[in-house]
Amino acid sequence: MEMKTMNFLKEKCGEENYKKLTALNNQKINGFVTGYIQLCNPEKVFVRTDSAEDALYIRNKAIENGEEKKLAMDGHTVHFDGYYDQARDKGNTKYLLAKGIDFGPSIKGINKEEGLMEIQEYLKDSMVGKEMYICFFCLGPLDSEFSIVCAQITDSSYVAHSEGILYRSGYEEFKKKENCNDFFRFVHSAGVIESGVSKNVAQRRVYVDLQDKIVFSTNTQYAGNTVGLKKLALRLAIYQASKEDWLAEHMFVMGIHNPKGRVTYFTGAFPSACGKTSTSMLPGETIIGDDIAYLRNREGKIYAVNVESGIFGIIRDVNPESDPLIWEALTFSGEVIFSNVLVTEKNAPSWLGDERGIPEEGINYSGEWVKGKKDAKGNDITSSHKNARYTVRINRLKNRDIKADDPQGVLVGGVIYGGRDSNISVPVQESFDWKHGVLTMGASLESETTAATLGQEGVRKFNIMANLDFLSIPLGKYINKYLNFGSKLTSAPIIFAVNYFLKNSNDDYLTEKEDKHVWIRWMEQRIHKEIDAIKTPTGFIPEYEDLKRLFKEVLNKDYTKEEYGEQFTLRVAENIAKIERIVEVYKNSVPDTPDVLFKVLEEQKQQLERVKAEHGDYISPEILKASN
Repeated sequence: MEMKTMNFLKEKCGEENYKKLTALNNQKINGFVTGYIQLCNPEKVFVRTDSAEDALYIRNKAIENGEEKKLAMDGHTVHFDGYYDQARDKGNTKYLLAKGIDFGPSIKGINKEEGLMEIQEYLKDSMVGKEMYICFFCLGPLDSEFSIVCAQITDSSYVAHSEGILYRSGYEEFKKKENCNDFFRFVHSAGVIESGVSKNVAQRRVYVDLQDKIVFSTNTQYAGNTVGLKKLALRLAIYQASKEDWLAEHMFVMGIHNPKGRVTYFTGAFPSACGKTSTSMLPGETIIGDDIAYLRNREGKIYAVNVESGIFGIIRDVNPESDPLIWEALTFSGEVIFSNVLVTEKNAPSWLGDERGIPEEGINYSGEWVKGKKDAKGNDITSSHKNARYTVRINRLKNRDIKADDPQGVLVGGVIYGGRDSNISVPVQESFDWKHGVLTMGASLESETTAATLGQEGVRKFNIMANLDFLSIPLGKYINKYLNFGSKLTSAPIIFAVNYFLKNSNDDYLTEKEDKHVWIRWMEQRIHKEIDAIKTPTGFIPEYEDLKRLFKEVLNKDYTKEEYGEQFTLRVAENIAKIERIVEVYKNSVPDTPDVLFKVLEEQKQQLERVKAEHGDYISPEILKASN
């Protein structure tokens, strides 16, 4: 690098941070950092290595800068985002696309040249008077074929602190990959800060450059828009995986422990509020990760890792009964960041559904809060935001799996897709094969919205593989990638579908929250061919006697034939209507849909129509078993 550039870096970084940077011996890093120091114009620069001292420096800066405040319990802090900066900004999250490239109507894009010009204008001088943090992290375990090294530039000590909890440190990984040119980059500025939060949220932008593997975000603090290695990196990874021979998925990874001592690993993809975290945290089982997984084919089998080493979780309804392990991690001393909760007069966090009662007053994302406080439109301001979060290391959880950091990953025995569905799908079913599972369960996934989150309850939303919001390739290409990936496997995991939200005609749920543990134990036994199943037009379902035994073994509950019959009745007309909806989505919105999807869905529809002609719209599992 030119002497002039090196002198500039030394002047801005200071001797110690300059040495940290140049010790990486990476010209691309030096050029990247120099360019954004010049553009953003910070007062000073801090370079984070993997040392405990550097991590502590950033934690202390978050307190000093007012981005976090200490709570009463040692290690606990609280962060508030702006009142209008409380969630991922889907509308202003776009891909920077070269002229002539179009990903289809489901994926938002902007002309690359135009987008870069806009975002660089927002970034220009955005860090005047602030400190720039240059951080290095690793997606996936260290020293692994799954690993992707990343560099983050931000002016937010909160963002840098969060990433230090959520991701494995990567400074030494960069050193090992001397002069590495292939890594993900992230540039974030909170923009103008007023009263401790981003002022210009109307100019909030999140732009993703897939070709250059860089993400820009400005005028926002909310972690979903700013913590680059989370869903922003998932978009980069999906694009990279599509060009290589692996998958980047919105999935948990967990271990199911058979009483005989056997451990079987599952991945699972669920849209929001459909039971993803509660499944990954089942009592007696172990968790590797709750959100993002990379999957690779090794010798014809799928191995998976958790991309992260922490959890950025929704805190609403976390309480001793529903989430005892998370509750314990959040209510004892140790490093935890709470965001957008209520801080009580005792300087303790309070959140919706914590079963401790809502305090009369406190401090929250709206400032000073009292019961009955309303916003400018006259709507009630809740004590804690519905999307309030916690950030914590997974190693604080007692159920963390011993292979959580294994660079080889874990062998995947089963893949689960789940959605919120009141009247179509049975609680659990198994696909006929990889192709059938991918097309009828993953690519056909839809889920009902809830009034609490999206304002209108019961609207069915299509959400391919529970990954639609993060796809960075056309949907048809994504499906083909899955099918091609599976075709190279000599021992593919079994694909299952679950539905925890089936209701009866009185709008009552047909299953209890804890029943999911039985469904997943049934899946585990099916993988090892220990039990039989009933073939239906949509997949294999459990036999009554197996579920009766499992309910007693797992939950010590009696399970009646009446419950079984109601839960596992094949709802023919509803299944046919779903197929017709999914076909319309692909015909109207996905021009590159592979023909095999239409073929498989049509075959399933014909099978449903055949059994309907013979047995009617609602077919009991006993009749289905007798007709096998």
